[in-house]
Amino acid sequence: MKYVVIFKAHINILDDDYFQTVHLLREKALNNFNCQKFEAISEQGLEIALSYWNSLEDIQAWKTDSEHIAAQRQGKERWYDVFEIEICEILNRH
Repeated sequence: MKYVVIFKAHINILDDDYFQTVHLLREKALNNFNCQKFEAISEQGLEIALSYWNSLEDIQAWKTDSEHIAAQRQGKERWYDVFEIEICEILNRH
C-alpha cells in the first residue's frame, strides 16, 4: 500500500441511509476500485476513515465514481457539518 486517503468529518446526524450507503460504498471501493484496506472510527461527534491504495489512478477513479459523488453530496447536505480529505504517500511502515 503506497497511499492513504484520510477522511475527517464533524458528524451532524448518521441515519439508517448513511449506514447502508457506507456499507455499499466500502464494498464497492474494495471490490471494484482496488482499495486495499479500509478502517474507520466515530467518536464524540468526529469520524475518521482511512482507506489504503496502491496508486493515485485508483484513488482518482474512485473519486469520480457516480455513486461516490452522490454519497459525498448527501454527506455535505445531511450527515456532516464539515469534512476534509487528505491524500498522503506512505513512506515507511513499522
